[in-house]
Order: sequence, then C-alpha cells, then structure tokens
Amino acid sequence: MFEKGPGPFWSLEIGGFGYTLWNMSVELTDQAADHVRGYLERNGGEALRLGVRKTGCSGWAYDVSVAEAIAAEDTVYESKGITVAIDPKALPLVRGTSIDFVRVGLNQTFVFRNPNVTDECGCGESFAVAPPEA
Repeated sequence: MFEKGPGPFWSLEIGGFGYTLWNMSVELTDQAADHVRGYLERNGGEALRLGVRKTGCSGWAYDVSVAEAIAAEDTVYESKGITVAIDPKALPLVRGTSIDFVRVGLNQTFVFRNPNVTDECGCGESFAVAPPEA
C-alpha cells in the first residue's frame, strides 16, 4: 500500500521491503498556493514560472516569476489549483521540489525543498546538484 511521505515522495512496502518513490512533479504547499493565487488574481498571469539561473558560490539559484503565457517547450504541473510552468533546462534541477511560502516577522519568502540539491552556499542564495550520470 502507498503512503504519502513528508515531502515529495511516497512510501511503499512489498514483501517486507520498504521502498521510496519520488514524485517528480513540482508541488506547492497550501501557503505557497494561497500566496501565488492571490498574486495572480491581483496582477494577472497564467501560471507560476519556475526556473534556475547560474549564480552564487554553489552554482544555481531559483528564478521565480509570473508566466504571462505557457511556452510550447514548458513542462506544466498543477498543484493545489495553481499552474506551474518549468523551462526544460531547469526541469532536471527542480524535479521533485516542494515549494513553501513562509513569513517570519516582516520577512516573507519562498522556501524550496529540492531532493536534487547536494550542497548549498552559507547564505542560502544558491545551490548545487550532482552532475548527471553518463
């Protein structure tokens, strides 16, 4: 029987052996979905766009914006009623990511739980992933 795990995976037990199956989509928490939904309602846009850009000491940073339109080459997921569009170059780096939105005091930000990350810089602005296997 499948059981939803804490994060972007499911647990499965077969014949006494436990397996973890990673969800390769991108998911939003309720808080992130509410934040994005409100933003899109106020400002327009078709979807949340998630990408990456080379930067920082670890190599990559998340690039979050509003998609005015979905490009033909985008991979599209739906999470809690929000459309998430991902550029094909970013997909291998963000596949399986859970996106949260947190407020602490006067600060608010997206928080990414990415199973592909192998290292992060000390300031939290950039991340690294393992090179693809040949």
